[in-house]
Amino acid sequence: MSSFVAVARVEELPPGARLHYAFEEETVIVLNVGGEFFAIADLCTHDGGPLEDGEVCDHQIECPRHGARFDIRSGRVTRLPAADPIPTYRVKVEDGLVYVEEPELW
Repeated sequence: MSSFVAVARVEELPPGARLHYAFEEETVIVLNVGGEFFAIADLCTHDGGPLEDGEVCDHQIECPRHGARFDIRSGRVTRLPAADPIPTYRVKVEDGLVYVEEPELW
């Protein structure tokens, strides 16, 4: 059963903002795109590097090193050279707080 962790207040993440949140084993990027919140692993599956500085456009994040793109809603690859999707996590907003599904430990 998944558990959710409060990572920020809604007002701390206005549209266009992002937050890096370190769980025990994984760092997650929480994004506010047009008032909707998404959470993805901070990991490019092409080379294992971080996506933290990647540009976000049209619900896609671009890896700043080699240009791979991923859909932040589903994790699917939208542009090579990556071939594998990135993990995504459920997000919910309650009582003015943004909660992210805690990644399962391997």
